[in-house]
Amino acid sequence: MTGPLDRRAPMYVAGHRGLVGSAVWRALEKAGFTDLIGLTSAELDLTHRRDVFDFFSQRRPVNVVVAAAKVGGIMANDTLPMDFLSENLQIQVNLMDAAVEFDVDRLLFLGSSCIYPKHAPQPLKEDYLLTGHLEPTNDAYAIAKIAGIIGVQSVRKQFGRPWISAMPTNLYGPGDNFSPQTSHVLPALIRRFVDARNRGVESVTNWGSGTPRREFMHVDDMASACVHLLDHYDGPRHMNVGVGEDRSIAEISSIVAELVGYDGEVIWDTSKPDGMARKLLDVSALHGTGWTPTIEFREGLSSTVRWYYDNLETMRS
Repeated sequence: MTGPLDRRAPMYVAGHRGLVGSAVWRALEKAGFTDLIGLTSAELDLTHRRDVFDFFSQRRPVNVVVAAAKVGGIMANDTLPMDFLSENLQIQVNLMDAAVEFDVDRLLFLGSSCIYPKHAPQPLKEDYLLTGHLEPTNDAYAIAKIAGIIGVQSVRKQFGRPWISAMPTNLYGPGDNFSPQTSHVLPALIRRFVDARNRGVESVTNWGSGTPRREFMHVDDMASACVHLLDHYDGPRHMNVGVGEDRSIAEISSIVAELVGYDGEVIWDTSKPDGMARKLLDVSALHGTGWTPTIEFREGLSSTVRWYYDNLETMRS
């Protein structure tokens, strides 16, 4: 079992400007880490293998968090599967190979709850990995993330390093991607309802039937869990990171509409895909390490809506 990390050791957060990476960065700062390293994609393209190796050679991080990834919602995943597969595999392989080459001691790889089979029992236990077919709308992305888990396990087996993987549930919070083309469901709903209210539109159309159930976790809770796992968990099995509760998309839509003050009609376009009927993580293993979430959904969603209003002019579009 590993102990708390040296707060003075160089820590590289790959993807530190994204929703996940920026939250991890904040949590590490709060936990007292003093030598954090972050580079934008313009400064270091993680799909360029030689550049990644040069960076590791020059900066020599002792610990690494892999939060960098090409991500998107159901439409983006379904229409651009090769992009999601290729770019994520390149990022992961380049980072892990360089981390092995330059003796990174502790690495945390962050994946996604989409790694689990489409028809796996609910809630989803870590043991359900690779027990059935994936959801076809995001199977390419899921395969890339599964490859990352196997990469971590392989390094543990071959080199004996205390690398770990964590699979967060659906995340939301400040810094999210609100693009109408590539966003996930919750930021898409926020943008859609805010825009409809501002324009006085009488109805809003959402994808699917509204019946699928999803679990949502505030990104700052997720980041807190990551720091806790880095300090307290050392095992070959990936760890689910979530809150253990879910809601229907229709219920979530109603909460978002209420919070932004939209009172028009909501129409569900059932010609669009729903994705998995339910995706709820079993988080008993995480709780067994001594960590539990602290941010209640409505509270976290309300603060995210406020952040959206405050950053309309400068956020990623």
